[in-house]
Amino acid sequence: MHFNAGTAHTCAGQKRIKMKRDTIAIHGGYEVDPTTKAVAVPIYQTVSYAFDSADHAAALFNLEAEGYRYTRIGNPTTAVLERRVAALEGGLDALCVSSGQAAVNYAVLNVTQLGSNIVSVPQLYGTTHTLFAHILPSQGVTVRFAETDHPQALEKLIDDKTSAIFCESVGNPAGNICDIRALADLAHKHGIPLIVDNTVASPILLRPIEHGADIVLHSLTKFLGGHGTTLGGAIIDSGNFSWKEHASRFPMFNQPDVSYHGMVYTEHFGKGAYLGRCRSFYQRTTGAVLAPLSSFLLLQGIETVALRIERHVQNGRKVAEFLKNDARVKWVNYAGFPESPYHAMAQKYMNGQACSLMTVGIGGGYEAAIKFHDSLKLFTRLVNLGDAKSLACHPASTTHRQMSDEAKRHAGVLPEMIRLSVGIEHIDDIIADLDQALSASTR
Repeated sequence: MHFNAGTAHTCAGQKRIKMKRDTIAIHGGYEVDPTTKAVAVPIYQTVSYAFDSADHAAALFNLEAEGYRYTRIGNPTTAVLERRVAALEGGLDALCVSSGQAAVNYAVLNVTQLGSNIVSVPQLYGTTHTLFAHILPSQGVTVRFAETDHPQALEKLIDDKTSAIFCESVGNPAGNICDIRALADLAHKHGIPLIVDNTVASPILLRPIEHGADIVLHSLTKFLGGHGTTLGGAIIDSGNFSWKEHASRFPMFNQPDVSYHGMVYTEHFGKGAYLGRCRSFYQRTTGAVLAPLSSFLLLQGIETVALRIERHVQNGRKVAEFLKNDARVKWVNYAGFPESPYHAMAQKYMNGQACSLMTVGIGGGYEAAIKFHDSLKLFTRLVNLGDAKSLACHPASTTHRQMSDEAKRHAGVLPEMIRLSVGIEHIDDIIADLDQALSASTR
C-alpha cells in the first residue's frame, strides 16, 4: 500500500532538489526505474500483488509495512501521479480517484458524520451542487449554502456541528475568485478545515495551501489532464490541520475504527491521518479507483500543463477583449478586467492573471445564446473544460439544467450565459469562430 507521497518540492528518492512547478510537472514523484531503467513511468496493469509470506501479508493489511496488496487500495503508477499532484499543490500527500466528483464526495464524507453539516459558497459546479443539495442530505449530512462567497456570509451559518467550509477557488461557471486566506482564517477560527476545489485555476495559477487551505481537490480530467481523454480526481492534504487538537469534532480520526482492526488514524498516520482514513476507509470499501492506464495518461498531460496554461491565459485575455468591445455581446465576466468585482482577487492570488474559463452574455437573451452556441464551428459544444481545444456550453440548459431558476441565479447562471473554455489554437481562428457565431445569433 502507498503511504506517503513524499515532500512537496522534491522528486522521490535521492533527488532532493527544489523545483519550480514547471519542472515538478515533468519530474515530480518519479526516478528512473531501478530494475528496467525505464524513463517513462511504467503502467502497472495489475489487480493484485504477491506476498512473500503470511506474515508479510498480515503486515501489509495491518498497515505496518509499506507495499502494495490490491490496486483498489494502491498502485505504483497511480502512486507517481499522487506524488506529482501533491508536489504541484505543495501538499503533504494526495489520493487519486476515478473522477473529480468522487474526489468531492470522499473529501466531504471523510470529515462528516450523521447530523453534521458543511458550509459552502453558492457558486458551485452543477453536479457538486446536486451532491450537496440532494445526495448528502439523504445520508444525514446537511450542506448550508451562503448567500455570497464573502466570509461574513459563511460565518453566519457555522455552528458546533459544522465540519468544514467548502469553496471553489475559481467558481465554475460563475468565474468568482474566493478570498481563500479570509476563508481559511474563518475556518480555523472555528476549528474546522477549509476544502478548496482548485480545478479551474490549476496549481500553475494558484496554490490554495499557500494561502491557508487544508484540503485541495481537482478534477484531473480538466486542465491537468488537458486533452479531454481521461477521467480522474485528486484529493491533496496539506498536512497542516490538527485533527487531534479538534478530536471532539472529528472523532473519526481519533477513536478506534472498528472496521479496520481498531485503527486510530491520528496515532498511526500522524499528519497524514486525513488521507490515511480516506484511502483505508472510503476508497478501500467503496472503490472509486483510478485505473493505472488512466494514471499514466494523466501524467502525460501534466507534463505540459505549465506551457498549456500560459497559452490558455494569453488566448483568454484576447478573447475577453474582443467580446467586451463587440456590440452584439451584453456582458463579459472576466476577472482580468479592472471593473470585475474579482479583479482584486486575481491580483492577490493569481499574480494578476485570469483563467481562460469565462462567461459571456449574448445580446438577445436565451434564444440568441442558443443560436450562438449552435453556430460555433471551431469551438466544440460540450460540458468539459480545460481541454487544449476551445470548448463552449450553455450552462442553463446543460450543467445546471436540474436547478430551479432561482437556484441558477444564485449560482450565477443566467439564461443568456455561454461558458467558454478558451483553448490553445491560434487566436485568429478562435476569434473568427466567435465572430461568425455572433453574426448568426443576431439573425
